[in-house]
Amino acid sequence: IPIPTKIYNLLFNGNPRSVKAKKNIFASFLIKGLNIIISLLLVSFSVNYLDIEKYGIWVTISSIIGWVSFFDIGLGNGLRNKFAEAVALGKPKLARTYVSTAYSILSLIVIFAMILFYSINPHLNWSLILNVVSNYQGIENELEILLLIVFTCFCIRLVGQLISIILIANQEPAKASLFNLSANILSLILILLLLRKETESLIYLGTIICSSPIIIFIASSIWLFKGKYKEYAPSFKFIDYKKAKEILNVGFKFFIIQIAVILLYQTNYLIIAHVLNPAMVTQYNIAFRYLSVPLMLFSIFISPFWSAYTDAWVKKDLRWINSAMKKHVVLWLFSLVIVILMVYCSSWIYRLWIGEIVVVSINVTILVGISMLINMWNSIFSSFLNGVGKIKMQIIISITSAIINIPLAIILGALIGIEGILIANITVLIFSSILYPIQFKKLIQNKAQGLWNK
Repeated sequence: IPIPTKIYNLLFNGNPRSVKAKKNIFASFLIKGLNIIISLLLVSFSVNYLDIEKYGIWVTISSIIGWVSFFDIGLGNGLRNKFAEAVALGKPKLARTYVSTAYSILSLIVIFAMILFYSINPHLNWSLILNVVSNYQGIENELEILLLIVFTCFCIRLVGQLISIILIANQEPAKASLFNLSANILSLILILLLLRKETESLIYLGTIICSSPIIIFIASSIWLFKGKYKEYAPSFKFIDYKKAKEILNVGFKFFIIQIAVILLYQTNYLIIAHVLNPAMVTQYNIAFRYLSVPLMLFSIFISPFWSAYTDAWVKKDLRWINSAMKKHVVLWLFSLVIVILMVYCSSWIYRLWIGEIVVVSINVTILVGISMLINMWNSIFSSFLNGVGKIKMQIIISITSAIINIPLAIILGALIGIEGILIANITVLIFSSILYPIQFKKLIQNKAQGLWNK
């Protein structure tokens, strides 16, 4: 059989649920694969444009401001479910109402957040918060301006990226992935132009990286809402705040988990910067970016199964669920081998990628690799649990892990260094890696009771 025919049969033959997932995986793999390459180049060029400490400052700031993405209080996930439901029922006006209401509520939230931030920003000592002890001339004023720009961009982006949620809800995740790819390509082009300037500037770099997605989201929204998605375009006359409860009812549970995830992962940058120094943030970020590649590729295979598990669970197709799970475990074992090889080759890859500017210790690389493997393992089971709506256990574990992680990371970081902070992360992740598979087994065997069945 010719190779093109084999590929066609692989993608278009089999269980309809699996076929849809495979098509999304194939398209997303191509798009996100290219996106990973562009992202790695962005890191390399950014480090070369700034020195190690300034790049560490930038990464810490972007991670802190990245928390803004969770100000949607679950609107994104809620809109995803309700929009898909309305479209499936053949109710385009209802779908448009959900879209219009979500845009309205989220816009009000970010306006309030921006006013609040603009009021308190002049009174914040960012040099102290970020533990910047260098003698950069005018660094305090530069940080204050940078934070205003970055925060504003992230707020606008939060509203703009709702178009991605709509595409995903309409089973077009590959198109949504194109937005991030386009934004990264635009950032890369502008940073290459920036490298020609002799003066390094956090403000220039931050403005480029943060404004590029906004340009893409706005242009894409105008194009889609005037074209294919015209019947779903947000409109003032379709805003119905009574529908807000319906949107938030589903999304709020996931919002709690998202907050816990922020406390568990995004605080690493701030803890490293404050307990150690911003330069150490750069070392951690390099290792994190490098070893997040297999995690991102792994997520491409896992993500489409969220909705597929929902469909299979409703139809009691437990055989298909078990089959999918076994394949994902095999995929994890393959990823384990890949991560080990990446750790073994890390020093050579770092020199090729970043040069001699940053030296990343092998201990940091190993610990980040372990953390990524645990995350991949957990995602296998959390994807199923999310799909069938059994997430109370996740909420409890996520909140508990986040609460334990921060003080433990600070203590171990002060005693051991950056390795201690990573050991704290791994320690709290172990609980979920044990409990999630147990919950899956109980559910699939119809033995789940109490918390296991919620």
